[in-house]
Amino acid sequence: MNHASQIAAARPAAVRRRKSLSITKIIVVGFLSLLVVTQVYPLLWLFIYSLKSNEEILSGKFFALPQTLQWKNFTDAIDAGHYFQYLKNSLFVTSVTMVCVLLLASLASFAIARFRWKYGQVVMVIFLIGMMVPLQATLLPLMLIFKNLHALNTHISIILPYIAFQTPIAVFIMSGFMRSIPAEIEESAIMDGAGVLRIFRSIIIPISIPPMMTVCILTFINIWNEYILAATFISSERLKTLPFGVNSFVSQYSVNYGAIGAFLVLGALPVIIIYFLLADKITKGMVAGAVKG
Repeated sequence: MNHASQIAAARPAAVRRRKSLSITKIIVVGFLSLLVVTQVYPLLWLFIYSLKSNEEILSGKFFALPQTLQWKNFTDAIDAGHYFQYLKNSLFVTSVTMVCVLLLASLASFAIARFRWKYGQVVMVIFLIGMMVPLQATLLPLMLIFKNLHALNTHISIILPYIAFQTPIAVFIMSGFMRSIPAEIEESAIMDGAGVLRIFRSIIIPISIPPMMTVCILTFINIWNEYILAATFISSERLKTLPFGVNSFVSQYSVNYGAIGAFLVLGALPVIIIYFLLADKITKGMVAGAVKG
């Protein structure tokens, strides 16, 4: 009798737990669905926009499907927008920036996280302050500096600021991860006769691949679509990066909106592909740097 009463009393509690789990599941699914819609829909809308004619775009029917698919917009984007030339410049600038950021950030993070010196925290604070400096506040000083160095209208004039602005967040991510590496690994290497550079190259770097991948992807995304610095310091057509291609379709008396949409799709395509291929590495790297650090 007591056993039966215990079972009867446990049933309402189990029903309540199932109901609470169902409500929680509905809330989570609803939130994720809203997130998918807000993130994916702009990309889908842009693709549909790129396949419309100017007349359809100017008609004001933003959510209507194109009557005829205007694939010519993509050929115009590639030819008139100098897509491949600007793509080559963007790849060069982004690649050089990523390599330099990885090298500088890994060395700085190694010194901050693994060396015992009294200025380590001070240097870390300086990097954190660098994350707070707005890009717009540096335009005039950088313009004067590069003008005096005769470096305006060169890729150096945008690569150096890109490195400066991307290195602080890279140090923040990588130093947090490097603090989690057990000291016994380094002690064993030192006992075997390894020096500081050997430890850094053969032990720290291989272990730090996850946060390094995160730094690479975040740097790529941030630099790929950057326009303000490039527009300020680059004026030569042969040196311009991908965001400038949009200007090719704007003239004094007309604008080719469909080609602009197609060019934006082509410009976003490399970022989308790289992000979806390496999204799990971003998560692993961020978790490694945040939780372990």
